[in-house]
Amino acid sequence: MNTSRTIRIGGACAGYGDGTMATPQLIGAGVDYVILDYLSEVFMPTAARTRQQDPDAGYVMYFPDELYSMVARDLVERNVRLVTNVGAVNPHGCAAAMRAAAARLGLHPKIAVVNGDDILDRADALKAAGRLTQALPEGISYTGIHAYIGAFPIARALAMGADIVITGRVVDSALVLGPLIHEFGWAHDDYDRMAAGSLIGHILECGAQASGGIFTDWREIGDYSDIGYPIAECRADGSAVITKPEGTGGLVSVGAVAEQLLYEIGDPRSYRLPDVVADFSQVKFEQTGKDRVLMTGAKGRAPGPDLKAIATWDDGWFASWGFPMRGQDAADKARAIADSVFTRGARMLRERNMPAVRRQRTEIIGEEESYGANARVRGSREVFCRMTIEAGDAASFGVLLKEMGTGCVSMAPGIAGSLMMFQPMPMARSEAFFLPASEVTPIVTFEGKSEAVPRHAHGAPEPEPEAAVLPMPDRTPDTKVPLSRLAWARSGDKGDICNVGVIARKPEYLPWIAAAMDEATVAEQFAYMFQNPPGRVERHYLPGCNAINLLLQGALDGGCTVSLRFDPFGKSAAQDALDLEIAVPAGLVG
Repeated sequence: MNTSRTIRIGGACAGYGDGTMATPQLIGAGVDYVILDYLSEVFMPTAARTRQQDPDAGYVMYFPDELYSMVARDLVERNVRLVTNVGAVNPHGCAAAMRAAAARLGLHPKIAVVNGDDILDRADALKAAGRLTQALPEGISYTGIHAYIGAFPIARALAMGADIVITGRVVDSALVLGPLIHEFGWAHDDYDRMAAGSLIGHILECGAQASGGIFTDWREIGDYSDIGYPIAECRADGSAVITKPEGTGGLVSVGAVAEQLLYEIGDPRSYRLPDVVADFSQVKFEQTGKDRVLMTGAKGRAPGPDLKAIATWDDGWFASWGFPMRGQDAADKARAIADSVFTRGARMLRERNMPAVRRQRTEIIGEEESYGANARVRGSREVFCRMTIEAGDAASFGVLLKEMGTGCVSMAPGIAGSLMMFQPMPMARSEAFFLPASEVTPIVTFEGKSEAVPRHAHGAPEPEPEAAVLPMPDRTPDTKVPLSRLAWARSGDKGDICNVGVIARKPEYLPWIAAAMDEATVAEQFAYMFQNPPGRVERHYLPGCNAINLLLQGALDGGCTVSLRFDPFGKSAAQDALDLEIAVPAGLVG
C-alpha cells in the first residue's frame, strides 16, 4: 500500500435537479475521479414509475446528452474517471444512451454497469418470507424494490478497466469508497478504512454543501454563482483533506465540513452501511490552510449479515396550490378563503358521490405560522397561502381545482389573483426492511461480459461502542445568547425523523449548549413539527468535533414522499435551533 500517494475525488452533484457547472469545474481542477449522486427516496419511485410507462426509461434522462456530452472529451483528454448512480432503476438503459451520445462525438468510452440491486421480481417471495409486511391496496403493485449494495462492485468495475461506472441503487458513499478500494487495495475486513472512505463519501455526496452551500454563516460565502464544489485529497491511511478548485467561490472550513458530517445521519456511533458500521463520533477536523480541512478519526466494525432494502408503491395522489394575499388581516383572510374552498369542495364531492379527500393542509407563509408558539411576526400585510390535499383518486382534484378560481373572484379582498397550481402527482409510499446479503448478487457488466461480485461474508455485528458522556457546565450562567453565536447547525431527514446537528464553534461552548438543549427543551422548541406533541427526541454526542445530533422522531408528517408540509425534508429545522437562547456565563462569548 503506497501511503504517500494521493487520489483526488470531486463531488459534483447533490441530487436530481442539481446544476451542471460542477463537473467541468472539477475536471478543470485536476481530479482523478468525479462522482455524481442523483438518487434519493423521492427520485427512486419517480424513476420506477417512468420505467413502468417506458421500459427504456428509468434513469436520469437528461444526463447522457445534457451533461455527459458536455464533458465527454474532457474526461478522455484529462484521464478522469466518472462514477455515478445516474442509472437509478435502469442503469443498462442509461449506459446505452451514454454510448450513443459518445458515438455522436466520435468517442468510445469504456462503460461498466453495476446492478443486481433490483429485486422487484422477488416481491411475492419476500412477502411469503415475512420480510415485506405492509398490505398494499387492492389492485396496487410495487413500483420498485431495491437493496442498497456497497462499494466493492464499483471497485471491481474500475479494476476491469472501466472509465465510467454507472450504478443502480448503491449507498451514496459507495461512489467514493469504491474508487478508494480500487486505488489503495483496501480489504473487506479493514473496517477502519472502510469507515474512513465512507466518511469521505458522505462529505462529498451532497456536492457544494461541503464547500459553503447552505452553511450557517452564509454571509461569509459571498457570491454563490461560482461556488466551488468539494474535492477530497485522499490517502491510503483513510485520512483526507477537503478542499475546492482554486479561484472559485464558496468556503471550505471546519464548520462547513462538520455540518455536512452531521447532515442526515442518526446515531453517529452506528452509521450502518453495506460494507461497514461506521463510528463517526470521534471524527476530528483541522483547518490546515485556506479552504483546506483535514479529516481523521473514523472507526468501523463488521456490518453483519444483512442489507437494507426499500419497497415502493403508489397509493393516492397529492397536489398543492396557493395564492398571495395582501392588506390588513392578510393571514385571516387567506385562511378564510382556504377553509371555504375546502368546505365547498368537500360538499361538492359528496353531492357527486366521489371519495372524500384523505388529508388536507393549509399553511400561511409570511406569518411565521410554521414556528408554532415561537412565532414572532403577527399581522403581516403580505402572506402566501399554500393549500395541499391528498386524495384517493386524481378525479377529485378536478372538482377542487376548479373551485380555487372562486376564491379569486367571490371571496375575501386582497387576493392577488395569480394562482400557483401544481398538477396532481402520485403519492409514493414505502417500506424499509432487511434481508440477508447472501440473497442479493451485485453484477458488474463490462464490454459484453457480466461478473457476479457477492458481498463478503462478514462476521456477526460487534457491540456498539459505549457513548461518551457530555461535558457539563462548571459555573452558573448569568446571561443568554442565541445559539447562532455559539454553534453551527444543519438539519435534514431520515424517513420520518428530522435530524438537527449542532456543532460548537469552540469546545468550551459545548457544555452550555448541551445543558440548554436537553431532550425535553428540544421537544418543546419543535412541538409544532410533531403529530403528537410533545414528541420524542434522541440526543447523541460527537466528542471528536464537539457536536450533538438531535433526532426528532416522527416529525416529518410521515416522511418526504408522503408529507404535505412545505418543508417535507426538515431542511429548515436548524433555523429554529439557531434561535434558541442559551444560558452562559458573562464573558464566555467575545
